Amino acid sequence: MTLPTPRAPFDGPVPALRWGVIGAGGIAGRFVDAVRAHTGQQVVAVAARSAERATAFATTHQVPRACTPAELLGDPAVDVVYVATPHNVHAEWAIAAAAAGKHVLVEKPIATSADEARTITAAARAAGVLVMEAMWTRYLPQFDILRHLLADGALGDVVGVAADFGFAAPYDPSSRMRSPDLAGGALLDAGVYPISFASAVLGPPSTVSAVGRKLTNGVDLYASAVLGAATGAAAHITTSIVAELPTRATVVGTTARLEFRRPFYAPTELVLTRRQDGRAVTETWTDDAFTDPYSGLSHEATALAGYVAEGRVESPVHPHEETIAVLATIEQVRAQLTVVDGP
Repeated sequence: MTLPTPRAPFDGPVPALRWGVIGAGGIAGRFVDAVRAHTGQQVVAVAARSAERATAFATTHQVPRACTPAELLGDPAVDVVYVATPHNVHAEWAIAAAAAGKHVLVEKPIATSADEARTITAAARAAGVLVMEAMWTRYLPQFDILRHLLADGALGDVVGVAADFGFAAPYDPSSRMRSPDLAGGALLDAGVYPISFASAVLGPPSTVSAVGRKLTNGVDLYASAVLGAATGAAAHITTSIVAELPTRATVVGTTARLEFRRPFYAPTELVLTRRQDGRAVTETWTDDAFTDPYSGLSHEATALAGYVAEGRVESPVHPHEETIAVLATIEQVRAQLTVVDGP
């Protein structure tokens, strides 16, 4: 067996869409820099909470225009809106962008709840525009290799998935990650990655069993869960904002095992292990296309432009139904966590 070569999402060129960005934080800057350096997409405007933030961002990241969100949404020169605000207002701006006739890429998580996600996707369908969650992992070459192996049955019957993502955030009760008003907590900030990974392999879980801790204000600190699939396979996921986790992922089948090295959600290395003549044989694939891993954010921008050209209203590799199901799983995990005293 040889690891397949990742396939490009499109055979031909994609249109150069004009992008507006709502939000001026770190992920917005990384996205804009990646798009400018590695795609033909054009970032033409940025909007933020204050004129000063928008202007500073535009200067730093060479965006031609800084404006208010209302001005950006009303600008006929903007084709796509990238929502990179805190989680709690993702739905607000995504719905507004769709109503303005713009295609929308919403930073993960697309919303703070499954119900919010349903409202976003319904608004986009009603407006006839494409909306997709910026789960960039789905658009990286390594994920196409995984899709190819699963489709070909190269791993055999999948019996297990393991994935984790967590970090020790400095304790600050006033920070976004600790704020219920800003949709803080481990599951929405980091846990969405391993849960989405498990979903891509096994589909939505038929059972969810979780342990962990959440504060009295509802903000979850860490969680581990077993997500059971109808096939009998299970995914083990862990997330945290109080402890450093390995940030790896593994898919185990009856004939082979595929490991994603740290960090599994970004451009990384894959190791395929199988048995041959009574011994373990490994093959390795490394994504060395970029020196800066965040350059990989460019893939999701290219994918969106291609989907728009095809007339789609959702991503074929990350459809709305699955995006909503992942948030529903997060809600089930959070509901089972033990409440501990804390701000």
